[in-house]
Amino acid sequence: MTTTPRTVARLTLAGAMIFAGLSHLFWAREEFQAQVPESVPMDPDGVVMASGGVEVMLGVGLATLTRDRVKMGRFLAAFFVAVFPGNLAQYLNKRDGFGLDSDRKRLVRLFFQPVLIAWALWSTAAPRDKR
Repeated sequence: MTTTPRTVARLTLAGAMIFAGLSHLFWAREEFQAQVPESVPMDPDGVVMASGGVEVMLGVGLATLTRDRVKMGRFLAAFFVAVFPGNLAQYLNKRDGFGLDSDRKRLVRLFFQPVLIAWALWSTAAPRDKR
């Protein structure tokens, strides 16, 4: 069982993940490359393409796998943790991308990641019985 607000939040997040994944694959590849840390020993474009594919799969999973929604939420939260070093690298290396063209904007972006993690976990969790 779930609640309407959690379902709406889950489906909204699913749509955002599918959109973000498609943008990784098609129209925003260069901007996403700004978030790939230099310490990653792989081609930045390959990293962006792979993460875009994962985002699309996670979004589709969130939208369709209702029986396994708790697992999907945990997978997505883990993904958000895994990509955080890219956001941190963008801040530390002062790389512009997606309108994040100042240290302040890039710093604020770092604080949004815990919100995404909480959103993934809350929207997919089973509500507690209030008895």
